Amino acid sequence: MLKPTFSTVACPELSLRAVAELAERHGFEGVELRTFGDDSKRMACDPALTAEDKTRTLFASRGVEILSLATSCRFDATVFPPFIGHLVCDTERSVREAKHAVDLAVRIECPFVRVFAFEIAPREKPAAATARIVDRLRKVCDHADKTGARIVLENGGSFETAVQVRDLIERVNHPLLGACYALATGWAAGDTAQAAVAALGSRLWVARIKDLENGAPVRLGTGEVPCREFVETLARAGFDGPVVYEWDRAWMPDLAPADEALAGVAAKIVEWAAPASKLAAGPLHSTP
Repeated sequence: MLKPTFSTVACPELSLRAVAELAERHGFEGVELRTFGDDSKRMACDPALTAEDKTRTLFASRGVEILSLATSCRFDATVFPPFIGHLVCDTERSVREAKHAVDLAVRIECPFVRVFAFEIAPREKPAAATARIVDRLRKVCDHADKTGARIVLENGGSFETAVQVRDLIERVNHPLLGACYALATGWAAGDTAQAAVAALGSRLWVARIKDLENGAPVRLGTGEVPCREFVETLARAGFDGPVVYEWDRAWMPDLAPADEALAGVAAKIVEWAAPASKLAAGPLHSTP
């Protein structure tokens, strides 16, 4: 059975203790912790700001799993000028940041680290940009080897669809790289729920949902994004990973507070998934 999870972008002002209590109160099996790194003060619940053993204890005591560590890491930075740029530019910064996130995930016993590929620069040859992104992703995956953490690549930027993300994953060709598929992004780019799940197959390790109406966040099940269809498709496919609900209050502070916005969300995800899971055609496992 898939795992109802929420992202802490819903509650940037809360402490980690309050996040754990919120998850327990609203019936979520897990949380995704958003991090901006050691020096950031953007979110009170950033796990980089708290001792790792304390973080683990806070969630374990509430019966809540830390299922994903969401980062801003992206691997599209260009090297300029060509050739000499490798000598004068910090071309490995994104790789170091992602490796640091992997180390943090290991210490808090979190199985997934979310990263992005992102955008191909104007006038740059797509093949060159893709090769650079692939090389950097492979280095991060190599760092994660034998740690228990896995890397999940989220669709966005120049890689919005499930097929585009799948093709990148196949080019990296590493057993520790899978997909974190954001339905709203893929749907806006023309994906259907069924086609996305089929395209990613067993490499779909984390799923993301949020509902929108005319581009604005609305309560789950009340907007235009086919969230129910996606959850049902996941359940039929035997997906057993996190389904991360996003309520973008970190970027849109006028949205309703998390305690109000998350009420009933986990139950709704389970309600949507339960009948379809009985019809599962075969396993689509994401559990390490």
